[in-house]
Order: sequence, then structure tokens, then C-alpha cells
Amino acid sequence: MAIAAVGAAFGQSAGALRFEVASIKPVSPDGRYMVRMRVDAGRLDITNFTLKALIRNACEVQAFQISGPDWMASTHFDIAANLPAGTTRSQVPEMLRALLAERFKMKIHRETRELPVYALVVGKNGPRMKEAEVAPDAPGPAAGRQSPVPEGGSVAGVDCGATNETPAAAGWMINKGPNHVEGHAMNMVSLANTLAFTLGYRVIDQTGLKGTYDFDLDYTPDEGQRTPETIVAALLNAVQSQLGLKLEGRKGPVELIVVDHIEKTPTEN
Repeated sequence: MAIAAVGAAFGQSAGALRFEVASIKPVSPDGRYMVRMRVDAGRLDITNFTLKALIRNACEVQAFQISGPDWMASTHFDIAANLPAGTTRSQVPEMLRALLAERFKMKIHRETRELPVYALVVGKNGPRMKEAEVAPDAPGPAAGRQSPVPEGGSVAGVDCGATNETPAAAGWMINKGPNHVEGHAMNMVSLANTLAFTLGYRVIDQTGLKGTYDFDLDYTPDEGQRTPETIVAALLNAVQSQLGLKLEGRKGPVELIVVDHIEKTPTEN
């Protein structure tokens, strides 16, 4: 097991970007279904995020990569913050990291553990995806475009202590409704990260496929049977029947952000 420490000054280096002003309000999730993060006109608005979701977005990892107290997934907050002039959307995670360190007194370290994972392999009859005719870095459609990795699914930045040892993701996907997506010019790293977001486990690309592909993936469960378990089962079946790939359960290394300390109540605004 490889362990790398991340100092207590997480997110607090002298040159770290910070919000100009940030208001944090605890909220009750009862009856509230909207969960949103919006960056617009020099302002960040976060609605009904759990503390775990804040860490996920700050460190740019997936939820299964965060290890800490269970209550982080049930403590909800609204955040309104003013961004420094000239701030780009890509700089927001750094400012969230500073906010978590300063207001929630968060301390973390990175740790790699052997945990259950999925291996993405080619099925016995070969892949059924169409090779893409456009370059993987070509711009996607303006409406409905998503990044190749769902929100929070990319490799963590250096302030969170993680490394990027895998090939870069490529392509984009479009949501066509619940449990139905179109992939465009996606490589297997991007597909593996996308599947991991739904499965809640790391997915390791072992297909050996080097190209980029277009595909349509519909993993909608039978009517009236939509539960987390049936969605996962439908996804496993759809990957095999529609993409010609297979997800096999194994043990493998998973890089985690381990929360050593975090306060339930942030310091005052």
C-alpha cells in the first residue's frame, strides 16, 4: 500500500486562489430535490450539496475515491461566493479546496488501497461500437454537451495529492434522458471513467482498444423497477449487449482522498 501525505496546509499555499467573499449555510435536505452548482458573472452558487460532494468537486475525484466520516454524505450546504475578477471555471476547484481548509478545517492525505474494481474488457464477439469519424478533440454540440468524464470524475489536482498516470480522456457525451447517453469520439479511458460514475467503483480499461468511438448506450431498467441495483444491473447488461464489451469484478488499486479531520460546522461567514 502506497501512502503519500498531504500537508495540513492543504489549499492554503501563499499563492492559492480564494473566493473574495463566501457565505456557507447549512440546509435540511428534506423536501429539496435540486442539487446544483452554477458559475456565472463572477459568482458561484451551490445548492444543496453534501460535504462529500463539495470535496468531490474540490478535489475533482469520484465519490468512491473519498474516505471519511459517513455523516459527510448527509450534511448539506448552500454556498454563495464572489469570484475574483478574471476567474475561469477551471480555477473554481482550487478555491473550493481553500474554502474547505479554512472554513471546515479539513485535513487530508492520499492513500492507495486494494479494493473491489471493475475491469473493462472486450466481449467474446468483439466490440460493437463505431469508430469515430471526427477528431476526439473536436468541439461537441453546444446544447447538451458534457465533459468526457462526468462532474467530479477527473483525476485529482496536485493540491489533493493525486497523480495522473493514465492516458487522457477524450471525446464527449450527450445525455438523452435518464440512463441513456450518446458517446462521441470517446476513447476507452473516457468510457471507463463514465461507467465508474454510475457504478460507484473504479473501472480499469483493459480492452486494449486505442481508437475513439461513437456509441449509443441505453441502460433503462424495466418500468417500475428503477432502483440503484436495477440500474447497475441494466448497465452491466447494456455494456455487453450494446457495446460488445464486458465489465468483470476484480480487486485493484484505488487512489483515495482520506479525510483525517473535518468540522461539521463551518466557521462563521
